[in-house]
Amino acid sequence: MSKTTTRMMVESAIMIAIATVLSLIKIDLPFGGGVTIVSMLPIILVSHRWGWKWGLVTGFVYGVIQLLFGLDNVGYATTFATAVGVIALDYVVAYTFVGLSGFFDTIFGKTRKALFVGILVSLLLRFACHYVTGVWIWGGWMPESFMNMTMTSPWIYSLLYNGWYMLAEIVITEVVAMLIYEPLKKYFRGEDIRA
Repeated sequence: MSKTTTRMMVESAIMIAIATVLSLIKIDLPFGGGVTIVSMLPIILVSHRWGWKWGLVTGFVYGVIQLLFGLDNVGYATTFATAVGVIALDYVVAYTFVGLSGFFDTIFGKTRKALFVGILVSLLLRFACHYVTGVWIWGGWMPESFMNMTMTSPWIYSLLYNGWYMLAEIVITEVVAMLIYEPLKKYFRGEDIRA
């Protein structure tokens, strides 16, 4: 195994550990869901630093760890198919998508714009996964009223529930990433890496 591969694995393990700890620091929102303190940013950093393919692997591992923390949610599934849906879409695929952020370096170069677009798209893809399970699986637990509105459609309920916390997560992640980009630019770009 090369020194670079070893470094990639070690850095990714550290970033997954940091992301996991940050995911445990959650602000519960009044209408459900919660916002973490930039828990996706370490995975995003790996994706921009080492490339989106390695970012997907890192996001996948992080998703499996998040699944272990959220296994009790699988118990709400009423069928085998919905249990697989929760495991795949709410955890494994959703968090794997976060690792896609670095793909936009191939379009915009290793720039602040690539980071901004990468965060936006990858977290919107994560939202899409939660939205689908919100309609398909969690819609069965839809309350009669949500956000002071009468709920008649799981499509609207899932949009409001998941959109509420994911929008906050996206905004916080974007703001912090833009603030730390300049001082950490060489790390996002991988300029400190020597083979």
